[in-house]
Amino acid sequence: MIFRTVAAALALLALPAVAKSDKGKVVQKALRQSVRVEVIARGKVERAASGVVVAVEGDTSYVLTNQHVVQREGLSASASFQVVVERPRLHRLPARVVAEGKVPDEDLALLAVEGEALMPAQIASEEQVDVGDDVVVVGAPYGRALSVSSGIVSQLEMDDQEPRIQRAMKTDAPIGYGASGGGVFDVPSGRLVGIVEGYRTAKVAFGGISKDDFSFDVPMPGETFVAPPSKIRSFVLRSGIGRLAGLKGGSMLPGSAAAAPMARER
Repeated sequence: MIFRTVAAALALLALPAVAKSDKGKVVQKALRQSVRVEVIARGKVERAASGVVVAVEGDTSYVLTNQHVVQREGLSASASFQVVVERPRLHRLPARVVAEGKVPDEDLALLAVEGEALMPAQIASEEQVDVGDDVVVVGAPYGRALSVSSGIVSQLEMDDQEPRIQRAMKTDAPIGYGASGGGVFDVPSGRLVGIVEGYRTAKVAFGGISKDDFSFDVPMPGETFVAPPSKIRSFVLRSGIGRLAGLKGGSMLPGSAAAAPMARER
């Protein structure tokens, strides 16, 4: 009897591990499709943010991030760029800006990363995202290692003239400073449904009696602003890498330029 009990226990230990949940599978893949973006000036990292690989050609990878991340304003000197790849091993690769949108209407930028074919994310179409969908957000708060939060799509703002076109989007997934440019991934498909643009904060103050009063800003739940699929697809098409990203046309925002490269190197 004891022998049978021990044999049964050993058999259970030999069973393969239970498969990860849908969310776990999406997270593991999204971490390999996400990078940290570092802006270097005078030999130091002066700005840190996040990005998502959206296309690959040979050993050149294209990373989507925010325009406010790569803009020159606020830097102490001329800038260079690099991305930090964390999975499967930590290393840095040089990058250059090849396309930029204009803030605030199109807070997106595209980096070309030479020397390695990274894992690209599949960009969702407009029909593949809706309010209430489960999502995970991957970002690098405060320039540190990639981290993950989860929530739902809490708002979709549609265009007045073209109801199919999404102008803006929100998620209630909590994020922090440095998550700009981070990817918003659908669960369970893993498609890229948004790029974090920013978040609304509330000021929290302590004190009121002594001179040691202090305050700080905290992100407000449900107030994370995201570039939706319409905006991402339109920008990628006009950047000239639509085919590489698996896009077949369409999704051009009303009033946007024709789908032609708008490369700008720095």
